[in-house]
Amino acid sequence: MSANTIEINRQRHRFDGRESVWLFGYGSLIFKADFPYLERRPASIEGWARRFWQGSHDHRGTVESPGRVVTLIEQPGVTCRGMAYRISPEVFDHLDVREKNGYLRFTTPLTFDNGEQAEGLVYIATPENTAFLGPAHERDIARQIAGAHGPSGPNDEYLLRLADSLRELADEDAHVFGIEHYLRNPDY
Repeated sequence: MSANTIEINRQRHRFDGRESVWLFGYGSLIFKADFPYLERRPASIEGWARRFWQGSHDHRGTVESPGRVVTLIEQPGVTCRGMAYRISPEVFDHLDVREKNGYLRFTTPLTFDNGEQAEGLVYIATPENTAFLGPAHERDIARQIAGAHGPSGPNDEYLLRLADSLRELADEDAHVFGIEHYLRNPDY
């Protein structure tokens, strides 16, 4: 599958008659809401683990030196915390471009911190996309992140802002914090 998923996503979900849709963010959407939203609430989804397994040559790296950003990997019994946004369907015109590098929209049940539930959408970069890098040791991921820089800024900024945001959500993400540890202690 091509890394550019704009047109695929525009065909995946119809919003006829809907005034709003919930969107779940688990990466940069937690700390960089560069779109209008009607409501913002901490939420979680079940059965998915956040992993720095997606290459970024359009935001946090280049084609020659791709950065790494997060995607979700199916993992039964795991809870992924993040931020849910209630948005008008028109916002997907912007988000589909922002998330074009291999991310597809999927439906998912959301659970808000107060226990309420709703159905929403989430962008996931699956292994079939050409920008998918897959697993690596956290130390190697940290090294790649430390050396990558793209149009949206340095890759390490993405990692550090995500780690800080997860702490604010009281989320203990061992994968993200492990990479952060190696980034801050490169000789470890």
